[in-house]
Amino acid sequence: MLLAAAAVCVLLAGALTMAETALASVSRARAVRLVDEGRRGAKRLLLVAQDPAPHLNTTLFLRILLEVMATVAVTVIFVENFHQLWEQLLYPVLTMVVVSFIGLGVAPRTLGRQHADNVALTAAVPVGALTTVLGPISQLMILIGNALTPGKGFTEGPFTSEAELRELVDIAEARDLIEAEEREMIHSVFELGDTIVKEVMVPRTDMVYIESDKTLRQAVSLALRSGFSRIPVIGADVDDVVGILYLKDAIQRLYDDPLAQTSQNVDTLMRPPIFCPDSKPVDELLREMQLTRSHVVIVIDEFGGTAGLATIEDVLEEIVGEIVDEYDDELPPVTKLGEGRFRVLARLGIEDFGELYGLKVDDDDVDTVLGLMAKELNKVPIPGSVVTWQGIKLIAERGSDRRHTVQTVLATLAKDDLDEAAEAAAKLAVESAKRIT
Repeated sequence: MLLAAAAVCVLLAGALTMAETALASVSRARAVRLVDEGRRGAKRLLLVAQDPAPHLNTTLFLRILLEVMATVAVTVIFVENFHQLWEQLLYPVLTMVVVSFIGLGVAPRTLGRQHADNVALTAAVPVGALTTVLGPISQLMILIGNALTPGKGFTEGPFTSEAELRELVDIAEARDLIEAEEREMIHSVFELGDTIVKEVMVPRTDMVYIESDKTLRQAVSLALRSGFSRIPVIGADVDDVVGILYLKDAIQRLYDDPLAQTSQNVDTLMRPPIFCPDSKPVDELLREMQLTRSHVVIVIDEFGGTAGLATIEDVLEEIVGEIVDEYDDELPPVTKLGEGRFRVLARLGIEDFGELYGLKVDDDDVDTVLGLMAKELNKVPIPGSVVTWQGIKLIAERGSDRRHTVQTVLATLAKDDLDEAAEAAAKLAVESAKRIT
């Protein structure tokens, strides 16, 4: 009976440790984001995040109480089964040191950090209820401890490290000591450890890549058209990334040997790729990229396939916010350039696009004009990509933002292009005939 009671106390204390770690790592901004996502328990978690100190103090109080109960139960068990005093003292101490360090320290804290959102959402309701019932007891003990401690104590207890620092940042902004942007940046630094690479990477559907058997001339052309200076090199398919081509390496090779643009392939110049799992925390990725001096990594999913790629700029955007071009302007969804000619946003819905030409579009695979081009090309469109779809010629015009994604698409009737070409050929024939005569 005592052994079962000790085991239950250890399990409950471990659960409280895991909840305490998760709640301490969830900021108010993150809780607001979870509420916006409609996650279950997010509203209660937001209340906890707005005033974390009482809840963390309660979990600490209960955890210590359960640890003491488990220790007493284990001690009684050894006293009843051993008669030597040193055995009655040494065995309980060794047992509880191992159990406390592993079962109440390392394991639950690791799980609390790895699954902070899920654990915090699950623990918010019971911890809130326990705080309502037992909060006054822990607060009374804090007051007694402050009275016995020399100097001025902390009214909410000295146990909230990161959570307390987050609150201090919020208070500093409220008192106009720092700007709102600075507060958001500091919170973003805290959240780097809670953000995984999968949340910041460029997905494989947006990756611009080149096959390993392409020539250096084709690679330079792709780099100039796409605006990227580092391009993944693939073998059999996108899941077989064999290297990274750097534009500066290609330019240097072509400068030294101009004939290499057609005589050498990409695989002769590519650098070895660096891989990372999509579950890696962003702060760890940033440290690794600094140590390896790499600006781009290939992100691998749980099945070993290519999930996307991540750059050091993607990580920095998590701290400083979206990096945009100072010349980027808000463009209208549709601009009419002439009869049957339109400039449309790449994200324009295909139904709205079809209405421009009196077409009823029924395609469940894509939703936007850019998605339609990607489906026809079977790869990511870049500026200059051309697609003909139902008699309409689509030309990807220019890239926007740091990732150089296509922003606008020029749409013209394909038959108009044929008529213009025929007219130009006829004029050329007439001029040639005049010169002959």
